[in-house]
Amino acid sequence: MTGCANQPKSDDDTVTIYFARHGKTLFNTFDLVQGWADSPLTEQGIGVAQYLGEGLKGIPFDAYYTSDAGRQRETMQVILKQMGVKDYTITELQGLREVFYGGYEGGPNAKVVSDSMKLLGYKSIDAYFKDYSAGKLEIKTIVDPIAEVDAKKLAENYAQVKARTQEALHTIVQTALEKGQHNILAISSGMSMQVMISDLTDNIDKNKPLSNATVVKITYKNGQYHVDEIGSMEYVQKGRAALTGK
Repeated sequence: MTGCANQPKSDDDTVTIYFARHGKTLFNTFDLVQGWADSPLTEQGIGVAQYLGEGLKGIPFDAYYTSDAGRQRETMQVILKQMGVKDYTITELQGLREVFYGGYEGGPNAKVVSDSMKLLGYKSIDAYFKDYSAGKLEIKTIVDPIAEVDAKKLAENYAQVKARTQEALHTIVQTALEKGQHNILAISSGMSMQVMISDLTDNIDKNKPLSNATVVKITYKNGQYHVDEIGSMEYVQKGRAALTGK
């Protein structure tokens, strides 16, 4: 946990942010690199966003955030419609964008993995993903090699992503404290969310990939951040049960 400096004081400064990854997209379906490149939600992606929206009903959200990525905006719109929220403003923060993968954007995921994993000593993509899925690879060791092998020398490194994602987090909290907001919903992307929480918790789940529509729940109180949930599918499951009975 780390502090958020120079925050105004209030009687109750607890702020809870529900960060959710966007729904499944066309690039996700085609297994293409999707950082700052963008693609729309698929029918399945819209469906899981509806489940998430249904599962989040009952939480009195005070504010809504996305980046300027279309897939995040679309996910938020589906969620808010499902929740029955009609009078709202969505604030866009570029800091909530996914990692920028430079010259790999829009290309096969297999290519960026095969190029970068060699710096970590891996000879098999399957072995790499097995360790990633088990949380054995720190997110820094995934992001930095991609930046190093990017032929265009444009891909972001870990420090750059951490700086902007945590600045976005601080901005959300600062605004909430100033406006007396307590529950915030934010849509972001998987790897950037992992980077954001990388030094806010010791839970090994922070190193595991985040599925579409999973939730990372962060609480800010008394100048400290606490990561309460990582990759939770509870809200999607609750919404699916309510809408389908399954």
